[in-house]
Amino acid sequence: MPGEKKSEIASVWTRPRRQREQLSREQIVAEAVRLLDADGIEALSMRKLGTRLDAGATSLYRHVANKDELIELVVDEVYGELAVPAATGAADWREAAARSAYSLRAMILRHPWVASVLGQVGLIHLGPNVTKMSQRMAAVYDAAGFPADETEQALSTVISYVIGMATSEAAYLSLIARSGKTEREFAESLPAGTAGSAGTAGSAGTADAGDMRVGDPQQAREETFDYGLQRVLDGLAVRLGPVGG
Repeated sequence: MPGEKKSEIASVWTRPRRQREQLSREQIVAEAVRLLDADGIEALSMRKLGTRLDAGATSLYRHVANKDELIELVVDEVYGELAVPAATGAADWREAAARSAYSLRAMILRHPWVASVLGQVGLIHLGPNVTKMSQRMAAVYDAAGFPADETEQALSTVISYVIGMATSEAAYLSLIARSGKTEREFAESLPAGTAGSAGTAGSAGTADAGDMRVGDPQQAREETFDYGLQRVLDGLAVRLGPVGG
């Protein structure tokens, strides 16, 4: 009818779930995560996903309107893997913040594609896992005693550090995977004094190449990550004074 307004569904999270169908949204999301983990974000398409599910793209569109909605769903799915401990007060906020940061780093290393799409998701329509975990992380900084107008900034500072470091680590590990070597073999093949090259602090958020040639390269990466994280938390602790620090 002329002038009649069509109702629009604003988000995938408000889309009614279809019942009694062979293919479910959960199956679609799980297979999309597997595809992304194996081949990266560039390989994701509704057609390719439909092929992997032995279903036509049309079947997928009954559950997910487009690729953007699918990305919202897969990001929310992997966010559900995060472990965010509660902070009961200023005395234990730092441990809770560090454990949350390590959990986020581990999730990104399991799903390296997620870092490239975090900026596209969650700005308007947040899924349940993203919402819950974001609130739990914010609560840690709130319990620390940050002023209300700084809580979100403190959290964003730590998250930005984690995403930056983990993205570099993921790129480095991807390089190793393509080489066909183990991480130790790759580290041992690096020439001495090549700091700043692939796999070193300049490009992959890892330890200096000289350090990686001896000892455990995975441990070197973890120590480098922790060093930076602790210095970020040191800086935030200054804002809290002697109790929160």
